[in-house]
Amino acid sequence: MTAPPRIPFPVVDEVSRHCRQEAEPETVHIEVHLTGHLDPVRLRKAFTEALRRHPRILVREAPGPWYRRRYEWELTDGPDVEAVSFPPPGKDALRDARARALAQAPPLTASPPVRLEVVDGAVADGGRGSVLVLTLNHTALDGPACLRVLATAAEVYGGRDNDPAAPPVRPPGTPQGPPAVPSPWAPPARVAPGTPERSPGNGMLVAELPLPHRPKGSPYTVNDQLMVATALTLAHWNRERGAARRPLRITMPVDDRPRDATMPIGNGTRLVDVPFAPDELDTADLPGLLRRTALRTRALKSLPRPQLGHGAALLTAPWAPVACRAALTRALRRAAAPWTSTTLLSNIGRVPYPLDFGEEAGRAHAVWFSAPARMPRGLTFTTASTAGRLHLALRWSRTLLGPGDGAYLRDLFEHHLHTTEAT
Repeated sequence: MTAPPRIPFPVVDEVSRHCRQEAEPETVHIEVHLTGHLDPVRLRKAFTEALRRHPRILVREAPGPWYRRRYEWELTDGPDVEAVSFPPPGKDALRDARARALAQAPPLTASPPVRLEVVDGAVADGGRGSVLVLTLNHTALDGPACLRVLATAAEVYGGRDNDPAAPPVRPPGTPQGPPAVPSPWAPPARVAPGTPERSPGNGMLVAELPLPHRPKGSPYTVNDQLMVATALTLAHWNRERGAARRPLRITMPVDDRPRDATMPIGNGTRLVDVPFAPDELDTADLPGLLRRTALRTRALKSLPRPQLGHGAALLTAPWAPVACRAALTRALRRAAAPWTSTTLLSNIGRVPYPLDFGEEAGRAHAVWFSAPARMPRGLTFTTASTAGRLHLALRWSRTLLGPGDGAYLRDLFEHHLHTTEAT
């Protein structure tokens, strides 16, 4: 019997594998609300076919001795386990599926490292449709990659075109010099503690908001408005709790992959940090703050940079057994905790696929994502837009915040996002 082909873990996968924790698993949650209902047999067949059309998702961690120099993925011909399930309907079915998405990562030892639960919308979605809850093990892949696979499943299931919409065309900007930024050597602000819970893990809150208005011809994007709203929200939160005034740094994933069927599957985003000085967030000149933020995000996106920086590439080079490098990586991560960014804002933007499952099941009218919220950040903001609405997910570490804190942060974010609608 021929052994399955193997590929070494890329840098992002290996660092995530080194630093995994049972208390706060690295999961990505995707929630898709459909207008109709799905047939279980057809959906299982369609999702399995989508996995086969994107074979890079059909991976499991290859076994190996402790002294091996690399982790490796085994590429499988098909799923090891049934990835699609239909939990019993009930008033708490969606709540329970969300809780599982935060607390239970699909194992890396079985292919594929993704789970799809279909919640009957008769009680989960105000009496309409169905809800797809996908849970990904972030060591293996990210949200945009899994959404590409789901778009293929929708096309197979419904027989309708699910090609991505063309990205918005933005006019070329006037060349600018490097924008002034706060010193990268100053430890950034941490999110001030709220009312933490006793149990470990992540909590989450989702909300549907209006898309922010942006004057025509503005030099900034909706992403810049979301970035400013996040910074103002955290500055407001920390100020109310008497936290020391420090610069904010907000991590922003940048994804340059194509969205069509050729999209590379896996962890394909690179991370950049957008800084804000304390004085900037006290100003009433929001148009000026938006313009400066746009200069920074544009400059950061244009800079070539490894996904996790040059240090991560050195740590994941096979100069020692993975067990030794894992211990070193964890120690360095603890030592670097004071310099970790304040929070993460992951803006998926307009969901590029219709996610149309055909006449009976319909198409997506809401899509939420949530990114892991482990300490020392302890809080992440994830946004996407579908059907002209903004879908926000706040996710937090329970050792830092509680449900009431999440609701208040949502209200602060909505308020500050509205203030960015400068005319």
